[in-house]
Amino acid sequence: MPYIPHDAEETAAMLAAVGVSSLDALFDEIPSSLQVQDMMLPEALSERALRRELESRALTNTPLLCFAGGGAYAHHIPAIVWEITARGEFYSAYTPYQPEASQGTLQVLYEYQSFITRLTGLEVSNASLYDGASGLAEACLMALRIQGSEKSILVPENILPSWRKVLDTVLGMQQIRMISVPYDARTGLLQLPAEAGDAAALIVPQINAFGLLEAVDKLTDWAHAHGLLSIAVVNPLALAMLKAPGDWGEKGADIAVGEGQPMGIPMTGGGPYFGFLACRKVHVRQLPGRLVAKTVDTQGREGYCLTLQAREQHIRRGKATSNICTNQGLMVTAATIHMATLGSHGLQETAHTCHIRALQLREWLKDLPGVSFPHTGPFFHEWVLRLPISASKVRDVLLGHGLLAGFPLQEWNMGEAGDLLVCTTELLEESDLLTYRDALRSVLEAQ
Repeated sequence: MPYIPHDAEETAAMLAAVGVSSLDALFDEIPSSLQVQDMMLPEALSERALRRELESRALTNTPLLCFAGGGAYAHHIPAIVWEITARGEFYSAYTPYQPEASQGTLQVLYEYQSFITRLTGLEVSNASLYDGASGLAEACLMALRIQGSEKSILVPENILPSWRKVLDTVLGMQQIRMISVPYDARTGLLQLPAEAGDAAALIVPQINAFGLLEAVDKLTDWAHAHGLLSIAVVNPLALAMLKAPGDWGEKGADIAVGEGQPMGIPMTGGGPYFGFLACRKVHVRQLPGRLVAKTVDTQGREGYCLTLQAREQHIRRGKATSNICTNQGLMVTAATIHMATLGSHGLQETAHTCHIRALQLREWLKDLPGVSFPHTGPFFHEWVLRLPISASKVRDVLLGHGLLAGFPLQEWNMGEAGDLLVCTTELLEESDLLTYRDALRSVLEAQ
């Protein structure tokens, strides 16, 4: 495919359509300290000279220690993951509608589904969705189909705001009502309403936007007692340590959904990622997206194929359970290789290290001047640090120390001005935690 740049007239038309006056205004949300001011290259360079020029510019980047999370996480990805994923057999494979030509891709997707069912404790997994947020929207639509009537969805106010925006877009355009479930400002945890109303399902975040663990058994049992389905929103890595959604409460969650990025997918500025979705077998015919099955041919040989394809490509669009035209198959391939490489022990060890680093950093920060922790409940690897000054200001200052210090909650219209959402992963060593502590101390003492 040729690269055809836009001329000045086309560029001006596109800028006018999105309501900005210039390319600089289009990117004004990116801090100036992170913007490259001069990307112009000398003319007529050879390939070797151009490579040297770009490498020299790359060396001016300052490596940052990442303590930021909020939905995308910096984890170690073994080299073998993308070495295999980038092989032509996977990297350039077409969508697997023709099983006779796609057995390798279909087997990987089947193995992926098997991993997800083991993590979630549910019986069926689809072959992925676009990302976690759109996956949650599909889970809500699935719950409405299962309940068989036009009902509302109970949506926690302490889920990630970006996910709520996707729900507003997907469900709101279909006139589906979303009833907000408030959280206790002191604990950061959900407060259940007295009545369920006409809701079809309750979304149960584990982990919530503050990094806290909810009382999932109580929430799931409450949903079932009121005739609702329970939709679990989970971090797949945390499931290596925590109770599987299928075991929540007396009956377990009905649907589990989440963002698969922690499983071998680079952060890459926000995508592409993939969403996973699992459910009870009884609800399999309402499952959106692809579903890969293992079977045998007429000679008894094992093979793989797509099954239960109630999609818009196969039937009338209005009757389809899903109008998803593709999935993130390459990302799922990487995630499958990642999970197979680490194995259950490796995933547990990674999750445990993330949690231990979080406990260590909290302990080393507690005596800094003016620092406190607004929430005391259990957490996985994210938690809120309350500072005596603006969290946004601290975040910006610590960039100069080579630190992505966290995410200021006020930018989500949550918490107080000094609340910083801090995340630790296995990539951070104890020396990195001490670097963070010392840099933060210097900022606080300078006030």
